[in-house]
Amino acid sequence: MSDIPKLLAKAQIIFNAWVRKRDADLGCISCGAAIDHAGHYLSQGHYSALRFTEVNVNGQCIKCNTYLHGNLINYRKGLVRKYGAEVVERLESNTERRVAHKWDRLELEAIIQKYKNEKKSNKSKGGNDNNS
Repeated sequence: MSDIPKLLAKAQIIFNAWVRKRDADLGCISCGAAIDHAGHYLSQGHYSALRFTEVNVNGQCIKCNTYLHGNLINYRKGLVRKYGAEVVERLESNTERRVAHKWDRLELEAIIQKYKNEKKSNKSKGGNDNNS
């Protein structure tokens, strides 16, 4: 495995841990159950540019994220409750969302550092729609 896939995997692990911690008291975005996963509203496979977008990734239970394939209708309702309709509509209408994003070393190292620092400083209750 080259360095970029390793960095991408590490960034995803750190980011997902941050999301689960941020949302631990909120419960699953789709159903309210205890959180097991960090689930993407717009999937990272189809929308790679949104992989680390905080609004797009929220705490989910294993049932909704895995067995119900995201439980997207209820996920969207949860997003509207959490962030407001305008933010959700902006996420959904993002013209860059379908462009495949090739992550580079500097971006991934910055993501790793940001979410390590966020976790350490307990700033995990924030939620913006920045990409990194």
